[in-house]
Amino acid sequence: MPLGSDQPRFLSLTDVAEVLNISAAQTYALVRCGDLLAIKVGGRGQWRVETAELEAYIQRQYTSTRDYIASHPWREADSEAQGGD
Repeated sequence: MPLGSDQPRFLSLTDVAEVLNISAAQTYALVRCGDLLAIKVGGRGQWRVETAELEAYIQRQYTSTRDYIASHPWREADSEAQGGD
């Protein structure tokens, strides 16, 4: 489910899981550990993630991944381990 201007402001954890292509349990774990900011709303305390927070999380992951790649440069040995040429 791509995010756009026609999307609601808040997403359920199930919706977030669909966007990230992960399980609802993994999404809940991201919220519980504080990696993904969310709020509890309603009498039953349903978790909701603001679309802006989801986008910020995605951007942080891009930055984190870029930093990881920069500090762990690709080597030919890595390629062989992955079955590369």
